[in-house]
Amino acid sequence: MSIEVFRDAFGVPHLRAADPRELARAQGRVTALDRAWQLEVERHRAQGTTAEFLGAAETGWDIFVRQARLADTARRCHDRLDAETAAWLRAYVDGVNDRLAEGARRAPEFTATGLTPGRWEPWTPLAVWLSTHILFAGFPTKLWREEVARHLGEEWTELFASDGPGTAGSNGWVVSGARTASGAPLVAGDPHRFIEAPGVYQQIRLSCPDYDVLGLAVPGVPGLAHFGHAGRVAWAITNAMADCQDLYRERLRRLPDGRVEALGQDGWEPATAHTETVRVKDADTPTVIEVIETARGPVIIGAESLEGAGDPEGAGDREGAGDPEDADDREGAGDPEDADDREGAGDPEGAGASGAGTAGTAGHSTAGHGTADHGTAPEAEAAAGAEQTPGTDQATGSGGAAVQEWEAVSLRYPPRVTGESGFSALPALLRARTVADVDRALDRWVEPVNVVQAADVDGGLLHRVAGYVPVRDRANSLRVVPAWDAAHAWTGRAAAMPRAAVDGHAVMANARGLAAPLGVEFAPPHRAERIAALLDASDSWTPEAMAAVHADTDNPSARRLLERVRATDGSALSPAARRVRAVLLAWDRRMDADSTDAGLYAAVRGAVVRRLAAHPAFTELREPAPYPALFRPWLALGARVGLALETLLVTGPVPDGDVAGIVREALEEVAAGEAPPAWGVTHRLAPWQALPDADDAADDQWPGLGGDHDCVLSTSSVPGWTDRSARASAARYVWDLADRDRSLWVVPFGASGVAGDPHHRDQLPLWLRGELAPVTTDWNDLVKEDHEQD
Repeated sequence: MSIEVFRDAFGVPHLRAADPRELARAQGRVTALDRAWQLEVERHRAQGTTAEFLGAAETGWDIFVRQARLADTARRCHDRLDAETAAWLRAYVDGVNDRLAEGARRAPEFTATGLTPGRWEPWTPLAVWLSTHILFAGFPTKLWREEVARHLGEEWTELFASDGPGTAGSNGWVVSGARTASGAPLVAGDPHRFIEAPGVYQQIRLSCPDYDVLGLAVPGVPGLAHFGHAGRVAWAITNAMADCQDLYRERLRRLPDGRVEALGQDGWEPATAHTETVRVKDADTPTVIEVIETARGPVIIGAESLEGAGDPEGAGDREGAGDPEDADDREGAGDPEDADDREGAGDPEGAGASGAGTAGTAGHSTAGHGTADHGTAPEAEAAAGAEQTPGTDQATGSGGAAVQEWEAVSLRYPPRVTGESGFSALPALLRARTVADVDRALDRWVEPVNVVQAADVDGGLLHRVAGYVPVRDRANSLRVVPAWDAAHAWTGRAAAMPRAAVDGHAVMANARGLAAPLGVEFAPPHRAERIAALLDASDSWTPEAMAAVHADTDNPSARRLLERVRATDGSALSPAARRVRAVLLAWDRRMDADSTDAGLYAAVRGAVVRRLAAHPAFTELREPAPYPALFRPWLALGARVGLALETLLVTGPVPDGDVAGIVREALEEVAAGEAPPAWGVTHRLAPWQALPDADDAADDQWPGLGGDHDCVLSTSSVPGWTDRSARASAARYVWDLADRDRSLWVVPFGASGVAGDPHHRDQLPLWLRGELAPVTTDWNDLVKEDHEQD
């Protein structure tokens, strides 16, 4: 049967087909037409081959992806899929391949880079999902705690605990029918990720005789994993901030015959090792890296130190990973067609991303991708090229040949261990009709670990955690643990997923609460508490009224700094500093874009952060950490101080008297300079683009924003170093269970990823004003494309 494609006034695709497989094929086709460049960037990111066509800035990510074995893990997970899910996934991939070349002809980036669209494999969507979310659990924070313990002492390891620079968070809330004007529930929220252009979410509707669902898809992945409205039931998620990945300190040795062994709990044991070649655009020669995997997992730090794998001092500069033509030589590389398919070349959640040296790249987010100076602290830039890997020792084998020994760090993550991706939940979600159906579907979920909220037309409500968190020693969640100590082995059991009843409303905003038993670091409670307070103010909520919750700019995290300002003796300040103090104490704490008071607060906050980071107590933490530059967002002292400012103002190794002096000096500094402008003048959107247009690269091309990191309108920057915001709402939504046509949604840019298309950025004005676009579901109100897709 033919596939029908309709569009609404914002160009959002509404798809109809005869059955779920044809519909998946249609989703793949329309995504290839609308987002061809984005799809190919994501495919190459998942393979670790972006540096070949985007350049050296991407090679740190490429090395990580290769060494973490994400593509091979995706193959493993694909091989374990049930037949129905595998066929559904293949149908999506077939659709992508059907239209990718046509979509590429519409996208100028292919011509600009000389990239030829490649071929997607059945496992590619799983690889895209893994690369998008591998940094969501924030395992690099364990490296930071190692540094804090080493330099400040064990008692301070959680001093900087926060919703860290590389994590992805969200707001979400569900309101029962008892608190709405219609008597039916509402589900609303907004995921916070590193903002990318094109956007990380794709508005889409999927309709066939089995179901009719609309929501926010991840380009490159079929279905609606995170946010969907199926008419009778709707669901949404936020990051649970669970700790489900571990770092192990490995002792490795290379035997005279070249074999690599790792020290396990029962002694030396075999490790797998192979080499991969990296080609980097404009580089004179390719780079060879070694990919090592122990019984714990892939080695992601320290493999570069191996003899014959290149200069260890250049590990961070040798950013490339893997010759696409070496697929047959890479152990476990899988599909023999892979080499021909990966043409060109192919950056976490935020996370993570773009580049070996870019501090704003954490989170893809998630990761998110980042840019070279989005959220970059100077000490992070100073670390560029200074990555180090553990030193090597030489021993003599029984035959007189040298045995090389060294230390490294491996990563253990659930899909690599279990071979399960959770993708079998996706078709089941689309078929859901009640919250019980959603609940059962998500029992199969693996990663990332999410807090889920759902509601149905019968008044059913769901508030639970979904995902896989291994049961293991508590120390695994805090630090890098010794691989040879049996106490740190995974037990093979998964932690129980918490759930709670919904009384009137439930809020999820990455704070401690439902998921507290599963993690270590969570967001401060400010967003969650503020949303709850706003919801308590009414018992007749409507979809339209929810926009005011999304756009709230109250900044509760300012309280402690304002208390410090109030405690500062005004008589000891200059007249100009006294005026600054008076303005701050009269300020309403709203981070509105047009507020000069908010701009003044941000300037004083930045001065405080810089002075705290420069305090002698933190001298050793300012030294570059001995880890790859990809992890710099988690290791930059300036960024850490900014995010943990509330804590550092009242506790920590900086004496209280010094903190008081720092606040006083900050007031004087700001008073002595030019008056800071309104907040939105410096707090500008800074999206990541794989290939920015010349105009887009200029800061003043992007609009100013309201909000701040801990506002409900969460727009994160790096206080003290940049006000530009690389992380914000990647979408906003309100799902109405009384009438789906009264639901609302918006994305930062538009439905199309093609520059010049009328729907490329037509939603940006709405997004900036805190408004949402209407959801349209009546087929008679949609425009059918002028040809059917066979």
